[in-house]
Amino acid sequence: MSRDFFHTGLQVGRNDIQDVIGSKGPGDHYYVDYRNGSDGNHRNDGKSWDKAFKTLSRAIDAVTSNNNDFIHIDGDSTVAELSMITLSKNRVHIVGHNGPLGHFGHGAKVSLGVTTAATDLGVFKNTGVRNTITGVKFISNNTKAESLYGVVEAGEYARYFNCEFYKSTDLDVTGAAEFVANGDSTMVYNSMFGSLANIIADDKIRPNVLCTGGIVSGKKLRDNYFENCLFLSKAAGTEAVRVYGANATDVERMLMFNGCTFFNNPLSAATPAHAVGFGAAQTQGAVFLKNCSSVDHTIMVEAAVGIYVDGAVPTFATSGVSVAS
Repeated sequence: MSRDFFHTGLQVGRNDIQDVIGSKGPGDHYYVDYRNGSDGNHRNDGKSWDKAFKTLSRAIDAVTSNNNDFIHIDGDSTVAELSMITLSKNRVHIVGHNGPLGHFGHGAKVSLGVTTAATDLGVFKNTGVRNTITGVKFISNNTKAESLYGVVEAGEYARYFNCEFYKSTDLDVTGAAEFVANGDSTMVYNSMFGSLANIIADDKIRPNVLCTGGIVSGKKLRDNYFENCLFLSKAAGTEAVRVYGANATDVERMLMFNGCTFFNNPLSAATPAHAVGFGAAQTQGAVFLKNCSSVDHTIMVEAAVGIYVDGAVPTFATSGVSVAS
């Protein structure tokens, strides 16, 4: 079975990705193989494919904070976790294998099914410093009332490259989301959020990205940056929005989208009113869209809430693409 890891396309962050997927690194290397690995076998130390761990959570337990350790995930089968993974250690680098880098189609997948713990907010929560995740799809199928998210990002200087964030449930719950932006200086490149197949219920503000300062205590969305990302939906009503924050203080300083596409399935029952919007005008920061595109939204951004577009705010009716110029 090939574990080659291909690099495609991404310009910004190229050196970082090359460092991550390279065979050498300053720290130790750990391996996750859900099909063939074992968390319970005392002979498995996780430091080779032959002695791989079974789950990502076990590998995260094994790495050393601030050691620039690497975790390699085999894409042979989906890593099924039994509870939310929490990465509180620093400078840990997670790499998915068995599939080219791209917006979607990753071989390395980590999923969470239905659980019982109220602390299982999503599949993965990061609170560490300078952690990187490359080429991994995170899947949440959880229906627990508190498990409203796919990934909760509440760390500092986290970087996501070529990842996918998918939550199949809570499509009729306001405030549920694929990704919680609750961290300081988060950077996301060449990644995809949501689905064109799952129907977002009418009268529900159920975004792909939830901007907030309130999910993880003491954490704040500050200076976040998204580049060349896809934000997807299939809307049953006009309220569906790709990026949303409910409060006036959800964004501190800057939230920037560069070269991103906000895409609502044209086969949807409704055209959302806008792609990016907030429940209140932002008082601590601003949202900036540069060279972004909108498909099947009435307008790109909601007016008068602290959102800026590079050029005139584009509009369109029921067909075509609107592009910020």
